[in-house]
Amino acid sequence: MRLALSLALEAAVQSQTLVKLVLSAPKPGAKPLPERQPSRYTVRCVQLKDGLQLQWTARVGTQEVHENLSLNHSLSRLESVFPMTFREANLLTTAADSQFRSRDGVAVKASQKSTQRKPPPVSHNREKQYLIPEGQPCPFLEAIGVMTEDGRVRASMTHKFHQINRFLELVHDVVPHLPKEGQLRVVDFGSGKSYLTFALHHLLARVEQREVRILAIDQNADVIETCRGLCERLQLEGIEFVAQPISAVEQTEAVHLAVALHACDGATDQALAQAVRWQSDVILAVPCCQHEVALSIQSEPLELLLRHGILKERFAALATDALRAASLEAAGYRTQILEFVDLDHTPKNLLIRATKRQSHESAAETKTSYAEFKTHLGLTSLATDQIHP
Repeated sequence: MRLALSLALEAAVQSQTLVKLVLSAPKPGAKPLPERQPSRYTVRCVQLKDGLQLQWTARVGTQEVHENLSLNHSLSRLESVFPMTFREANLLTTAADSQFRSRDGVAVKASQKSTQRKPPPVSHNREKQYLIPEGQPCPFLEAIGVMTEDGRVRASMTHKFHQINRFLELVHDVVPHLPKEGQLRVVDFGSGKSYLTFALHHLLARVEQREVRILAIDQNADVIETCRGLCERLQLEGIEFVAQPISAVEQTEAVHLAVALHACDGATDQALAQAVRWQSDVILAVPCCQHEVALSIQSEPLELLLRHGILKERFAALATDALRAASLEAAGYRTQILEFVDLDHTPKNLLIRATKRQSHESAAETKTSYAEFKTHLGLTSLATDQIHP
């Protein structure tokens, strides 16, 4: 009966009676779809400049990823995921609600209930107003494979496109905290493949029209050489790629923006400490793995939590980021912990954003709270101690 759902969806689209199609209840251990396995799909009609299409909204964790497909491609997608990957499908039209279920790998029409809904308006696809808009060619996104030459985002790179734009939103919010005139000097610790380094250059140099100098450092010499080649190919000015450890970075001039987006383990704390020593105006950090607290934490009141490995690991990660934020506040910064989108190699999705305060009135109080929190967790010397003087 798999064909029945496809025929019903096709008929609803062609008659303009489709409200939505919802695919849910993924099978345990089902073969993953490209990238990560969505827990739910919602399909609606959208009117684009190229004509009517179906927008597939995939729920992946706490995020939603949108993809627009033609009717034929949508029918092919539907038959590839139902009933083999998803066990339930609900097709809502203006005339009826139909439910299909998987039974032994075969789709069965479980129920149908008549309804009387008004024909749904075929809405235009209200694309989010990104700092790098979809549909407009962007040289660096084309170079790294996120976009095609005509500015279309490749389906397999939709997540990366959203990640880059979310990062730029978070940076754009703190541009007012950077110097209003003159060259903006930026250090990117642990720049890796430098997708976000190039994005940062795009925002500051092209969108904000500022003179910028970015120092991108990473210990992987091969990656740095690749990034240099890409920079030369794009003919970008104001980016220098250097292969060296964080501890070896020296700056004789002011650093206005310090970024550490995936510095692993204690490297994040090294980067934050370096940025504080430079008195950077803005600090952005997306911590990666950090095991120091998990290995050292001892707290009898938390025994029920700490006895479970996965809970202990997650709590330790949150506690570490809380200590990092407190250390920055003790060093004279105003901090926020914001939701980011997860990086490719880590599920962590928190960003620490710090802007330099004009007054350090609360620094002493914060240092006390920091010390008390460590005591409650049975912690002594930590990498985060080096962040505040």
